[in-house]
Amino acid sequence: MPDRGGGPTGPRMRVGRPSRRARTLLMTLGVLAVLGMAFTMFAGFWTDWLWYRSVNYSSVFTTTLWTKIGLFFVFGVLMALAVGLNIWLAHRLRPPLSAMSMEQQNLDRYRMGIAPYKKWLLLGIVSLVGLIAGASAAGQWRTWLMWVNGVSFGQKDPQFHLDISFYTFDLPWYRFLLGFGFAATILSVIAAALTHYLYGGLRITSPGARATAAATGHLSVLLGVFVTLKAVAYWLDRYGLAVKSSDFKATDSWTGLRYVDANAYLPAKTILFCIAVICALLFFATLWRRTWQLPVIGFGLMVLSAILIGGLYPAIVQKFQVQPNEQAKEAPYVEKNLKATREAYGIDDASVTEYAGKSTTTDKTTLRDDVDATASIRVVDPNVVSPTFQQLQQMRNYYAFPTNLDVDRYSKDGKNAGDQDTVIGLRELNLAGIPKNNWINDHFRYTHGYGVVAAKGTEADDEGRPVFTESNLPSQGDLGTYQQRVYYGEKTTTYSIVGGPQKEIDYSDDDGEKTYSYKAKSGVNLSNPVNRAAYAVAFSEPQILYSGAIGEGSRILYNRTPKQRVEAVAPWLTIDGDAYPAVVNGKIQWIVDAYTTTNGYPYSSRTTLGDTTADSLTATNNQRAVVAQQNQVNYIRNSVKATVDAYTGQVKLYQWDTKDPVLKTWMKAFPGTVEPKKDISTDLMAHLRYPQDLFKVQRELLARYHVEDADTFLSGSEVWQVPDDPTNKSGDAVPPYYLSMKMPDQKAQAFSLTTTFTPNGRDNLSAFMAVDAEAGTSDYGKIRILKLPTNTTVNGPKQVQSQFNSEQDIAETISLLNRGDSNVEYGNLLTVPLDGGLLYVEPVYVRGGGLKYPLLRKVLVTYGGNTAFEDTLDQALNKVFGANASTTPPPKDDSGTKPPPTSSNPTVQQALDDAQKAFDAGQEALKKGDWEAYGRAQDDLQDALKRAEDAQAAANKSGGSSAKPSSSPKPGGSPSSSPKPSGSPGG
Repeated sequence: MPDRGGGPTGPRMRVGRPSRRARTLLMTLGVLAVLGMAFTMFAGFWTDWLWYRSVNYSSVFTTTLWTKIGLFFVFGVLMALAVGLNIWLAHRLRPPLSAMSMEQQNLDRYRMGIAPYKKWLLLGIVSLVGLIAGASAAGQWRTWLMWVNGVSFGQKDPQFHLDISFYTFDLPWYRFLLGFGFAATILSVIAAALTHYLYGGLRITSPGARATAAATGHLSVLLGVFVTLKAVAYWLDRYGLAVKSSDFKATDSWTGLRYVDANAYLPAKTILFCIAVICALLFFATLWRRTWQLPVIGFGLMVLSAILIGGLYPAIVQKFQVQPNEQAKEAPYVEKNLKATREAYGIDDASVTEYAGKSTTTDKTTLRDDVDATASIRVVDPNVVSPTFQQLQQMRNYYAFPTNLDVDRYSKDGKNAGDQDTVIGLRELNLAGIPKNNWINDHFRYTHGYGVVAAKGTEADDEGRPVFTESNLPSQGDLGTYQQRVYYGEKTTTYSIVGGPQKEIDYSDDDGEKTYSYKAKSGVNLSNPVNRAAYAVAFSEPQILYSGAIGEGSRILYNRTPKQRVEAVAPWLTIDGDAYPAVVNGKIQWIVDAYTTTNGYPYSSRTTLGDTTADSLTATNNQRAVVAQQNQVNYIRNSVKATVDAYTGQVKLYQWDTKDPVLKTWMKAFPGTVEPKKDISTDLMAHLRYPQDLFKVQRELLARYHVEDADTFLSGSEVWQVPDDPTNKSGDAVPPYYLSMKMPDQKAQAFSLTTTFTPNGRDNLSAFMAVDAEAGTSDYGKIRILKLPTNTTVNGPKQVQSQFNSEQDIAETISLLNRGDSNVEYGNLLTVPLDGGLLYVEPVYVRGGGLKYPLLRKVLVTYGGNTAFEDTLDQALNKVFGANASTTPPPKDDSGTKPPPTSSNPTVQQALDDAQKAFDAGQEALKKGDWEAYGRAQDDLQDALKRAEDAQAAANKSGGSSAKPSSSPKPGGSPSSSPKPSGSPGG
């Protein structure tokens, strides 16, 4: 024996085998690694549970979790049993003796090698396929919940006369089951065939394969199951034709049956179903016949039939029956598609009326008066003035406003929605602007924004700045008293730890910094060391575990944007891209519109949300309005209005569409999560509005589906398009604009969302569309479309913009405004129907070299071919509509005149008092732009001055006062001697 101490073998043995201490260390490290991975998984689960519990939506977490776990285990076990059972059965049916061929001798080595590990190998295989299948099934939790909770639509499809719920809730689940069955059968066939081959039941010989009777029967049954599933697939494909998408020259995306589907594919699927059933029976018959001949012939017949009946025959029908007379053949199916699409997108009640596009009124003064009654024209563009808000109201670098502000309605007292369009934004936290970035500052001291800033949408001051109705820090103005701290907002994307030993910076004023400690119960309590450890792991921030800044009362706030919070508590909703703030009952509430959608509405054409809701604003911001929702849908409802409290983060979901069966289904799946519509307060109702993304989807569909007859739809002559934004060089669609206005059939202005259409491939205007966006009114959601005549040309937005730019005077002024470091920025080009014509208004901003923010400098207006480019909206309107020279005063009283003098003579003084009243009335009318009232006041003024002059003359004769009122200049001048405004005729 070699010497263990000094021989060559001894040292090598010591090196090759670790010592007991090393083995203990390795085992300890292994255990710690396993525990670390386990705690990491636990941390993710535990923090999710804590968050859902903190927002009082723990039922969403538990329902979703248990549904996923149930699907995982059920289908994982089913797949494991299917594959494992067939492997076991193939092994049990192995022949007792294997032929001693070279092939079998080679396989003998493998059989002997795996013999000691057969059970473990079988367990490993079934575990692997079970895990994969279970994970795949867990992802179908939405499909399962919709199937098990589905409610009836109360409508039937026009082809098979089944309730629409069959296609939206049932068919997707049946297809999943079918797919799972195919996967289980194919894996079972592969596993059984390999096992039979390994143990000699299936042999590869020349010229072909040979199998034992047991193997033949086993594999035949599996193939029979596969063909049976194929028969079921053919049968379900019949119903799938109602929701099938295909290309069609009349539309980019066609859904539903066409002539060839109903008369070729549908009978073909029925025939193939029958053939597949017969073929499956032939495979099952192999259990008794022990021959593959008939099943193989049957399978070949099925494949040949699929090619001839399922492929060639429909192509022949399309070529020789449809194409020669396509319009007549397709018309009945187009009518079904038109009806279903309009119903599915909520555009079936859209009102389309003819509109002349040109005014017939010759009295321009009347038209000028009608402008104010028709629309509250917004000259403050919320998508331009954010830098102005930032510069004038930021107050501190650690505050910021969103890139695009919002439009809401407030009355003059600011407490309720009313007749004043208001541009509004929150002063949110901007961590990039804090003096010094570190962990304490970023997450403990700078935790929230402060206050609302609001401005009138229809006015700017003399310097072109917004007229603020709520401003300063803390904010003061028309909105009264409310909780101004903003802990949850669109820019609040990181976590904060509040309420503990570390005080927060509340805001700063001339007296220095004010501190604050969070009072609400939002967020998750970090007093528990387990919670701290879990969040330290979940956020990869170990300081959470041991920092002294965290103590009793500390709470962590995260998932802080309104969209994140609503998506988390209602993962079955699609969220609108624009959440907007409102002051409601003394609180700042983020209002979030949410949609229920489906992809299975029969005959309704599909659209891709992410593409349809994109426009020039989303392109400029480098985002999609519905970023996470690039999926295709063919049914959408604004079924939920959600609110997120900017201070507490409380999320509330309100049922808005009480008839939507999709929402009813989800409310059954998640009971108690959605509050009834009647719980919406009056104050909140006043700030709800029609959502932009739904409007964008509807206008995209209405570009084609505004017609209701099949012949016009098929001809394509009435196809419209959403024009590109003429004020933006991105080449993307013009966004819709909120505006208080009155459509021709309305008696008063209503808060509306508007857009324009142009003919396909052209720039002239084809239609104007508006929807009543004011919630709580009887007309809310009513879509009105004014269709322009096709035999005349009315300028569209791009042509109007070109007209603006081509006017020599305007072009010269723009060139002057662009000089040096100044830049001109065009605001929203608003369109307003007025007396048969269309009024276009566009604010023009200038961002000066010394100023970092845009100011309103000019307003462009055009109507009926007349264009004005003036300092204010009133001046531009006056110029376009040019009042009569005999009654129109100058735009402003800059003649240096003075009010009438006084007199000691009572008669003279009475006349002078009357003159003063007329003077005041004229000045008031001048401010309002009421030229008729101004003319009447001027007449009264002249009459009073004449009476004063006559009375003074009589007094002079009798030795009275020597005051001579007639020597005083006439206030504003007489109508005949007044200088004409620039927009008046002859001026």
